[in-house]
This record gives sequence, structure tokens and C-alpha cells, in this order.
Amino acid sequence: MMEETVKCKKQSRTEVCELNGDVRVHGKSATIRTAITSAFSGNTTWQMRPYARKRDSGAMNNVREWTVKLDKNAKRLENANFSRLVTNHSVPAIVFSLGGYSMNNFHAFADIVVPLFTTARRFNGEVQFLVTNKNQAWINKFKEILRSLSNYDLIHIDDENETHCFPTVIVGLKIHPEYFKELTIDSSFSEYSMSDFRRFLRDAYSLRNAAVDLRRRRPRIMILSRAGSRAFTNTDEIANAAGETGFEVVVAEASTGLASFAETVNSCDVMLGVHGAGLTNMVFLPENAVVIQILPIGGFEWLAETDFGRPAKGMNLRYLEYKIAAEESSLVRKYGRDHEIVRDPSAVIKRGWMAFKSTYLVQNVTVDINRFKPVLAKAFELLQKQSM
Repeated sequence: MMEETVKCKKQSRTEVCELNGDVRVHGKSATIRTAITSAFSGNTTWQMRPYARKRDSGAMNNVREWTVKLDKNAKRLENANFSRLVTNHSVPAIVFSLGGYSMNNFHAFADIVVPLFTTARRFNGEVQFLVTNKNQAWINKFKEILRSLSNYDLIHIDDENETHCFPTVIVGLKIHPEYFKELTIDSSFSEYSMSDFRRFLRDAYSLRNAAVDLRRRRPRIMILSRAGSRAFTNTDEIANAAGETGFEVVVAEASTGLASFAETVNSCDVMLGVHGAGLTNMVFLPENAVVIQILPIGGFEWLAETDFGRPAKGMNLRYLEYKIAAEESSLVRKYGRDHEIVRDPSAVIKRGWMAFKSTYLVQNVTVDINRFKPVLAKAFELLQKQSM
């Protein structure tokens, strides 16, 4: 008989409860109950939203709240107002949400995929996923990852009126305890590392290239194309400059199926893009590849380093930045060189995230090729040194 234990941990980014024993999950009422017959002096009820960005109200407003209850009396558990229709499971379960910002590619990985890996991998597939906030588009996009982490069809638990019984239920996903450590697994806090995660991705998507190997070919650069804002307006010129530097050039938009796009990314040695969610696909690059992030005007330095700069280094990728001049931004053509938005971004930033977002996240970029060529040359040089 499994020992009854309850371990709940609150961190800056997430809350996780692991319940062992006779654990019962009722989806319609969003309630999880278990009996604790041994002495227990802590809280007996928790309200939890199982999504790993808990201080962000914009995200958490789209996450269903669950109640976790500990019954000190086993009879009370038996008499709980749950459906008498019961499905018994012999494997552990993990409850997590597909709400929040899940349809943004960066948040899909940072808030769900990486935490799900760190939480579920130890079960070697013998774990049942209970998904709250049903999101079929997300499930379709990440089906290879879900299948590689669980041997069982996931359950849309919100739809379930019958009671599901498990020997273990984990509510919430484990993530790096520091709030602004994005796309990071610190092996001092986890039994896994980002190298393990990237190896897992290569297996899940059958990616061939574990590390950059240029012995028989030219280096390949992917230029990330975007529709709408933060797009390159002179992609052809950038591609020509990259070709003149010595690269084979691929221009791609991350709008195709994730499996095929992952394969294309993995075939490249450099990824080039304006700050945005598309750069998250660097997780599929081979080891020692180069990431070039273009920083628009508006004070992107902290965001760029937090979201992609530091994570790239943690993935054993080389990282370069190119900060555009004001004249390379569409905001100059829209407002003029002397407008506050162009001249003094700090004044706009002081008005808060929404002011920043509505102003600086909607610009496009016309790269000054002469200014940018040294960055391409540096990326090429880094790869050549690697292949020597």
C-alpha cells in the first residue's frame, strides 16, 4: 500500500502539489481530494491554478482554478459529493493548464513544455496527463512532445463528470524557482538539464543533427520571416548579404507544422530573427549553432537577454545581438526622428508594459546592410572556428 504523503511547494513562478495515496479527481467541480490518516498539521485546502506564470494576472485569468482538499478522515473522502461513476488508474497523473498565453510559441515552451518535461520525464511515459482549459490547437501542435512524455491518451479533465482515482497526482508543473529564468532547467534544482531537454526534443522529432558539423558543406543560416509586426522589410537584401558572406540561406516563417519546422531549424547552423516568439525555435538548433537576435528600438535589452540571450547560452548555443539604429525602424518613418517615441524610449517605458507593447512591439525593421555585415561575418567566423 502506498504511503500517504502530501508535498506542496509555492515558488515565485509556480505552485506544485504532489499527493500520494488514494487521490480522487473530479473534473466538473475542479476538485482533487485525498485522505490523510496520519498526523498532519499543515493546510488542508489549497486553491491552485496549474500554470507556471502565477504572478502574471493576464495569463492566470485564463487558467481554471482547482481546489485541493485533504480529508483527515477516510470516511469523509468516501462520502464526498463526487460522482459514483469511478475510473481507477494504476499510474500517476499530472494536472496542468493549456490556458494562459499557451498559443504564443515562447510561452508554450517557457510556461508549459519545459516545465512539463521536468515534471513528467521521470515517469518514463507511465503517467497520465489531465489537461484543464482544453486547447485542441495546442495539443495538435505539440502532439509529438505529449506522446513522447506519456504512453496514454490525455484526458480533458474539465469535461469529466465521473471520478478518476490515482495513486499519485501532481497538480501544477515544476519550473526554475527564479521568476525571470526563462527556457532554463538548472540541474541544481532538477534531475534534468537543458541538454537533456534538447536531447529529448531530438528524439521526439527524429532530428538528425546533435551538433554543428561543417566538414562537407557551407554553413546554413535561417532568416526568420514574420507576418505583421517586427518583420524585416528588406529580407532579400539580408539574404543576399548572408550569401555573400558564405552562407547557404533559408528564409522561413514558423507557421508550418512544428515537426517539419523543427527539422528545418535543425538543419541550420545560424538562426537570425527580430526579437519575438519565433526565436524560441532555437531549441531545435544543433549544439554550437549561432543565434542572432535583432533588437528594435525601445529598450529591448533586458527582454532580449532574459528571453533569448541567456537561454541560448544555457543551450550551448553561441549568441550575437544587433541593435538597430533609429533609422532602421519603421517608427522613424511614422513619427519622425525627433518624436519622443524615437528620441526618448525611457519616457514611454515608464508608462508601463501596455504603453511599451502598443508602441515598440508593432515596429518593423529595415536592416542597414553595411552596419549588419560585420555581425554576419562574426557568425561565420564562430562556425569556422568550431569546424577546425
